[in-house]
Amino acid sequence: MKYVLIALIVAVVLAAWYFISTSNKFVVLQNKVEEAFATMDVYLAKRAELIPNLVATVKGYAKHETEALEKVIAARNSAHTTNEKIEAETQVTTAVRGLLALAEQYPDLKANTNFLNLQSQLGSIEEDVATARRYYNGVVRQYNTGIQTFPASIVANSKGLQKAALFEVADDSQRKAVKVEF
Repeated sequence: MKYVLIALIVAVVLAAWYFISTSNKFVVLQNKVEEAFATMDVYLAKRAELIPNLVATVKGYAKHETEALEKVIAARNSAHTTNEKIEAETQVTTAVRGLLALAEQYPDLKANTNFLNLQSQLGSIEEDVATARRYYNGVVRQYNTGIQTFPASIVANSKGLQKAALFEVADDSQRKAVKVEF
């Protein structure tokens, strides 16, 4: 009887230790997801600051295109949740690609020094955004796997943890390479 009681106490202590350590692991993963999104959001904000300059440069060439981009940016600025921001950024990316493609239709724009400089800066920021997205998606994958894997899923369910959203390409046109000619 004494050994059964000791075994029961050990089992309870091990179960408690597992629950606490798994809970702590999820706290760390949640913080990594938030940090990864915040990092990506910094680059997205940097891109958003650059876009008005690009729009101003292009405005004389294609007013209808810049108005569409300004509406998309306004939608991005009104996004509050992570999922809303991800959806808005997908729209911004599509709109920016369209704006950059305008250079092919307007030779004067293609030769404009301001436009070329802004296009170069935007290209650099887009690379930073892509890197941040990859990091964010890697952290989200790790978190989602953690909360779905048994027996950790028991702890995740007891804490009400939900899957985090991946930053995915929703628009098939984004999967196509943009043809840029100079």
